[in-house]
Amino acid sequence: MRLIFAGTPEFSRAALQRLHGAGHQIALVLTQPDRPAGRGLKLHASPVKQFALAHQIAVAQPRSLRLDGKYPDAAAAAHTAMAAAQADAMVVAAYGLILPQWVLDLPRWGCLNIHASLLPRWRGAAPIQRAIEAGDLDTGVTIMQMDAGLDTGDMLLVRSLPITPLDTTGSLHDKLASLGADMIVEALELAHHGRLTPVPQPVAGVTYAHKIDKHEAAIDWTQPAPLIARRIRAFDPFPGAASRLGSEVIKLWRSETDSDISITHKNFGTILSVNTGGVCIACGTGVLRVTELQRAGGKRLAVADFLRGFALAPGMRFGG
Repeated sequence: MRLIFAGTPEFSRAALQRLHGAGHQIALVLTQPDRPAGRGLKLHASPVKQFALAHQIAVAQPRSLRLDGKYPDAAAAAHTAMAAAQADAMVVAAYGLILPQWVLDLPRWGCLNIHASLLPRWRGAAPIQRAIEAGDLDTGVTIMQMDAGLDTGDMLLVRSLPITPLDTTGSLHDKLASLGADMIVEALELAHHGRLTPVPQPVAGVTYAHKIDKHEAAIDWTQPAPLIARRIRAFDPFPGAASRLGSEVIKLWRSETDSDISITHKNFGTILSVNTGGVCIACGTGVLRVTELQRAGGKRLAVADFLRGFALAPGMRFGG
């Protein structure tokens, strides 16, 4: 099948690689413009662009697709390139630009989106993080026929998988990226044989996964320990849950809740005990045992290694 592919991060690259390996003809790739990154703020190509260039696939990086928007020349050039591609379908995965109606109407079979949630739960930008943060027991991937709404299109294919107690956004991302890559190949095969049946999303159960903001990294120790533990997993690897301790900001990467979560503490954020097995911290309700930490500019370390270079003691208080 002849395709246009639109995506930017590693989640998208996994799908592009799978489509390419399955023998689909990728006529054009759309991805976000190169962004400055690293200490030198050098421009870096997206994972999708890197894959496309390595496989001699044409790439377009428009700043906008709105012909009546701020960058009409960029949108017009993209329109020309996409029309010339004569694609049967467009596959979209974490692209990062809103698709105007002319894009949705251009391919013969429209635009198919790989969305990392069980729609209509967690429409929006950060479905993986929000599912972990909310304590969902499962998640999955929905292949969706895109329309003008925000993740509101008909469902074409749905698969679920469990969220384990140890899953972080990083680990769950990799599972969902692999699942989504397999599913889009399956969906296109079904479409080719006329066996895809669009199903409208349920009206009930709609939630929105708002974009993760850096300010959310700060831990609120008045919250219950299980919620803080979930947020630590949800914000791994970005932006990383953090808390001030004296003059330093410490990132907390791994934790578990104490078996007794009914205890209510007034001195929330206070270190209750320290040993090589973990740092126990009082929360609004319950106790959090932190087992992996990081100082600013340092490496992520297991608590035993962290304590060799940074002294922690009962009575010290995070967030104070």
